[in-house]
Amino acid sequence: MKQLKTLFIAIVMFFGAQVATAQTKVGHIDVSTLMTTMPAMKAAEAQLTKLREGYDVEYKKLVSEYQTKAAKYQQEAETAGDVLNQTRSQEMQDMGARIQKYQDDASKSLQDKQVELQKPLFEKALAAIKKVSDMKGLSYVLDSTSPGTVLHIGAGNIDIMADVKKELGF
Repeated sequence: MKQLKTLFIAIVMFFGAQVATAQTKVGHIDVSTLMTTMPAMKAAEAQLTKLREGYDVEYKKLVSEYQTKAAKYQQEAETAGDVLNQTRSQEMQDMGARIQKYQDDASKSLQDKQVELQKPLFEKALAAIKKVSDMKGLSYVLDSTSPGTVLHIGAGNIDIMADVKKELGF
């Protein structure tokens, strides 16, 4: 009798879990693809490329100046004297430090600009994902590009990429 009762409880729990699982609708979207295909993201990338190219031009100019001075100082090193060579050595170290600082500052500036440009676009995409998810009655929407988040995408899932693009107007 006790075994029958345990079996009955197990069957009820199994079918209850099946019903609960059947009511959960899960959608997925490749957020990375969505973000890269947004027209506004392409414009943001163009801005970043232009900024990066400007930094690269200035960086190459600084490096070229450094190399020119280094070559000149190296040619004149034997006849310049110890005091002048020490002064020039310090000048080259200072130039090297300025170039490194410029490179670090440019890199930080690019990262800050990237965040500034992409954050509102990401928030807009999330709002569209939420709206489409609510319209479709989905319980969960998973990012199919996040490692560790999605272990398996079954055939019953719904890819909402087209609907989110439509919501965003592209």
